[in-house]
Amino acid sequence: MNASPLQPAQTQDAPANTLYGGVTNRRVTVRDLAKAKRNGERWAMLTAYDALTAGVFDEAGIPVLLVGDSAGNCHLGYETTVPVTMDQMVMMSAAVVRGTQRALIVADLPFGSYQESPAQAMHNAARLMKEAGVHAVKLEGGERSARTIELLVEAGIPVMAHIGLTPQSVHAYGGYPVQGRGDEAAHQLLRDAKAVQQAGAFSVVLEAVPAELAAEVTAHSAIPTVGIGGGPGTDAQVLVWTDFAGMTAGRVPKFVKQYADLRRTLAQAASEFASDVREGAFPGPEHSFQ
Repeated sequence: MNASPLQPAQTQDAPANTLYGGVTNRRVTVRDLAKAKRNGERWAMLTAYDALTAGVFDEAGIPVLLVGDSAGNCHLGYETTVPVTMDQMVMMSAAVVRGTQRALIVADLPFGSYQESPAQAMHNAARLMKEAGVHAVKLEGGERSARTIELLVEAGIPVMAHIGLTPQSVHAYGGYPVQGRGDEAAHQLLRDAKAVQQAGAFSVVLEAVPAELAAEVTAHSAIPTVGIGGGPGTDAQVLVWTDFAGMTAGRVPKFVKQYADLRRTLAQAASEFASDVREGAFPGPEHSFQ
């Protein structure tokens, strides 16, 4: 592969631990993420769609929460993210903001809310900022979305970019294939990464990208890279919370590590509750008013 078109990022030797311990009395900001990149500090991001779950992750110290349009798949019953609406994103994003105190909250611009024009993107990003109170927005696309990113950043809206596999394009891809394989595809990904950085994005998600390519983008990027199926070489990692917590039924993507089995735990609890009700064991005297 030829030399990367991106410029190397400057690094420092000693981590400042800005995200896990250094920031405790205020929200994490995009400046904290930039500092973490310079200091070589890795960080985790999880999706969240409601106040209760977001509060748990916030208390656990997750520095960045993404209100993803992945809610379409894992909460709203859609087969893809495409049907998710702006109204749904505003409602979920506002709940996540209300449920947290420390995390930086990023919200997805859903399909159809920014592709028409930069002006459309500005209108809908402003809705997420004003009505929901999020601190940044995320949109998909590299070179094709650079002008939109530039306009939003010029207006004071922090933007997280998303390249590689972009789920809103599922019908164009015919599924969810790995992106960036082969020289031509790899160079396009490098161009996309350069384009979003130059447009002013504060970070970029690399989804379903060969690990070596994601590591190359990261090494030559001045902004943090967030991997999801991009191997261990990115600055941060993100997972959909229902995947990592074992709530998702059936097969999960290869890049998912399940840290719990909440689906089984909830099923067992529901079964025990139903059994207690059938047998008259619940409610007992201790659960009843006298």
